Amino acid sequence: MRDESIFDFDKLNEECGVFGVIGHPDAALLTYYGLHALQHRGQESAGIVATNGERFFVQRGLGLVTEVFNSENLQKLKGHTAIGHVRYSTAGGTGLANAQPLVFNYARGELAIATNGNLVNASRLRRELEEQGSIFQTTTDTEVFAHLIARSRAETLEEAVKEALQRVVGAYALLIMTNDEVIIAEDPHGLRPFAMAKMGGGWVFSSETCAFDVIGAQFVREVVPGEMIIFDKNGMRTSRFAEKRERRTCSFEFVYFARPDSNIAGINVHAARKRMGKILAREAAVEADVVTGVPDSSISAAIGFAEETGIPYELGLIKNRYVGRTFIQPSQELREQGVKMKLSAVSGVVSGKRVVMVDDSIVRGTTSRRIVNLLREAGATEVHVRITSPPVKNPCFYGIDTPDREELVASSKTVEEIRKEIGADSLAFISTEGMLEAIGRPSAGEARWNCLACFTGEYPTAIEQEKAGRTSR
Repeated sequence: MRDESIFDFDKLNEECGVFGVIGHPDAALLTYYGLHALQHRGQESAGIVATNGERFFVQRGLGLVTEVFNSENLQKLKGHTAIGHVRYSTAGGTGLANAQPLVFNYARGELAIATNGNLVNASRLRRELEEQGSIFQTTTDTEVFAHLIARSRAETLEEAVKEALQRVVGAYALLIMTNDEVIIAEDPHGLRPFAMAKMGGGWVFSSETCAFDVIGAQFVREVVPGEMIIFDKNGMRTSRFAEKRERRTCSFEFVYFARPDSNIAGINVHAARKRMGKILAREAAVEADVVTGVPDSSISAAIGFAEETGIPYELGLIKNRYVGRTFIQPSQELREQGVKMKLSAVSGVVSGKRVVMVDDSIVRGTTSRRIVNLLREAGATEVHVRITSPPVKNPCFYGIDTPDREELVASSKTVEEIRKEIGADSLAFISTEGMLEAIGRPSAGEARWNCLACFTGEYPTAIEQEKAGRTSR
């Protein structure tokens, strides 16, 4: 049985976060701080690979960033360049072998790879590579990149990486490092966020801009979809491996995944979530005494809902941040107890009150039901649930751990049926149009730039049949 947080069992989970530093004497230490800022994107494993230009220094392990690294092993990560990774496993499973960055020895020397995302054609490419003699050491999509690069007959690493990127389909923010070269790439649709910054004479790359603030780096720009950025002995240059396409940044980065203090395409995540709450209030107002948000991702939206309606916002739900990892329990009673360990309702706030509970999504529906029950047990007379994303009806294939379609409650039930299942007095989801209005448009002014596949079933790339028809992970 898979080790998993009870509270997160019914949530969508981002697969990972990447961070890299090029040309700074404290590259590994800065990467450590960067990964700490990205910890919310993955808690199962963490890793850093550094280079001094002659050899790699590697530290990877299972657990949180603070569990994997300490002052002693960080001092051993010598060099002016480092790439790092935090992981939440979807396809591939948990295990040290799958912890990134992955490190390989091939004809040109040492190679390290870290990526955030998922390839929809990984299984087919893996079979083809195995038939050609490749031996895989892990079960992650990331290793497909390594074998494609290693088998390339191109004369340079840049050309080999470009060939590999032209064969893969899916979502990826990619860092590739050798002892004398670093290549950064973003998938042609920009599905995963990826930004670059300057720090002193060096460069920094991160899945989210919040990590730049932690180390004092100055944001420069987003990595452009279909772009390769190459650092070598000649300095930095950019190239393209794919024609420019419409950006399709994941909508759930704004709804749930990204930290509120991050900016994506010039749009602040907290501000976008607050607007979601305001628009949701206009679309689905209800008479109530208090508004509360499910911590942490829904707090901003709950504040917006309260401001728009004039209903007071209160901390009606408190998250216990010191529980650590728990396990999916075999009985319903023990699962309910696990939720109470992670989340508590404040009876002094909700007792005798009509409560609006704002949350970011409903996936299976089990967690929503438990939280509604928590509020009722604490004395709430009514619980009205408001969701800041449209109903999630379709699985994601781009690096988000979504259940299969039949497990998604909205794929087979109406809003009224879901309301009954979670035990709420009323239930409403924000409209797709309302969510897009709240997110806004990037500074480039692209007319349509968010991936909506989990809501609409319209995927920005072709989906391999085995992925589309999957029934289990």
